[in-house]
Amino acid sequence: MAHETMTVHLKVWRQAGPDVAGRFENYTAEDINPAMSFLELLDVINEDLIHKGEAPIEFDSDCREGICGTCGCVVNGQAHGGERGTTVCQLHLRSFKDGETLVVEPFRADAFPVIRDLVVDRDSLDRVISAGGYVSVSTGPKPDANSLKIGKDAADLAMDAAACIGCGACVAACPNASASLFTGAKVTHLAMLPQGLPERTRRAQNMVEQMDIEGFGNCSNIGECEAACPKEISIGTIATMRREYLRAVFSNK
Repeated sequence: MAHETMTVHLKVWRQAGPDVAGRFENYTAEDINPAMSFLELLDVINEDLIHKGEAPIEFDSDCREGICGTCGCVVNGQAHGGERGTTVCQLHLRSFKDGETLVVEPFRADAFPVIRDLVVDRDSLDRVISAGGYVSVSTGPKPDANSLKIGKDAADLAMDAAACIGCGACVAACPNASASLFTGAKVTHLAMLPQGLPERTRRAQNMVEQMDIEGFGNCSNIGECEAACPKEISIGTIATMRREYLRAVFSNK
């Protein structure tokens, strides 16, 4: 029995470099299996472009399992597409209608300059992490899993926040291009664990200040970040980050 296929039309943002004007270009893929992922669709289009001697569409990808956070683009105006809790590499074509036109563009934010086509520079997130999103205190040999007493509520909050893969969808979805959900997740993760306590105040203050240095906007509690997050991280982590920041500011005076 033959599989049903579909036709997909795309308007893809093409930009040869950060200092070059970009534009949308139209592509059509026919006889596509609806079970394919969105990135596999781009692979098919790129194979055709290469066969024609044209430049393929540049986009980021790595694990293609929704784990690494490498992939990221805006599909029909939504970061990672319209499926809740889904990275663009796990977005399947069965989510769209046969013959539908998909508008594909890179994450838009001043802190995410376009490198080429759908690829943006997200090193600004790495610099926020480098400002304090780690534990540098020597903890000695690897402890037994049950040797550190951590309450279930705290452990659950830490695990939920640690699910952040740093894809940047929260920034792309936010009208202010804020990185507060990303930073809030990293701050919350370590603030809930005993290993993170020695650097608790320094971490929150340094990471929030680095956000400002990178040019991210301020959070105004719109909630688009939570809706776009492929790991469905709660906006409550932003409240935790703000409390941690205030604690740091007043304790350092």
